[in-house]
Amino acid sequence: MDKKKDNVISLQTVIANVAMLDLVKQVRELREQQREMCEMAVKSMLRALDAKDHYTYGHSTRVAYYSVTLGKELGLNDEEMYELEMSALFHDIGKIGVPDAVLLKPARLTEDEFLKMKEHPSMTAEILQDFDCFTDIATYAKHHHERYDGRGYPDGLKGEEIPLFSRIILIADTFDAMTSTRPYRKGLPYEVAFSELEEFSGSQFDAELVKHFIKAMTREDSKGEDTFELTIIEGNFAKDAA
Repeated sequence: MDKKKDNVISLQTVIANVAMLDLVKQVRELREQQREMCEMAVKSMLRALDAKDHYTYGHSTRVAYYSVTLGKELGLNDEEMYELEMSALFHDIGKIGVPDAVLLKPARLTEDEFLKMKEHPSMTAEILQDFDCFTDIATYAKHHHERYDGRGYPDGLKGEEIPLFSRIILIADTFDAMTSTRPYRKGLPYEVAFSELEEFSGSQFDAELVKHFIKAMTREDSKGEDTFELTIIEGNFAKDAA
């Protein structure tokens, strides 16, 4: 009798385990489907950004590359690297809402125009906030212009109040702005850009992150490669913005 009872319990256990494995598989499949839908949304929005301003699109891919280069140096795991790359790709998507006369102006912006440009991180958050899969991404992108000393925007966050990924993206964003060649000026050599990052470490930038960034980018530069690849969007992207 006890043996029969034991067999029944064993069968119930097997059934329960199979059911659990099936549930885990379904959850995994749902997550994969959600990720695929999110990536489709990413690609659609980036195509819209590319159509509006090709430079900003290229800038976003380079900022993603610089960000994940620093992320690898910091030892981030795969999921963190994915979120960092996504956040960096999206950091300027709010510029879709900036008037062309401001966004594409080939000269220095007026004070009013600069104030309009400063709205783009908040615009990014507004665009992304209705997507459940972009909740954290919206936060990281929104705060990529916060300064370590609290004098940034839009919320004046200070030090480690600023999300780690936002602090990473700020360094990558600034580095690309300095090293990219534009029609009205030539990009700075890496060594000069590194010196600028070091000069403003502790005020504009997280000093520890700057140290890791310079180490990682020096190693990357030594490879002598002209292109890079990303995980979320396909293609070989040029490191040179010219």
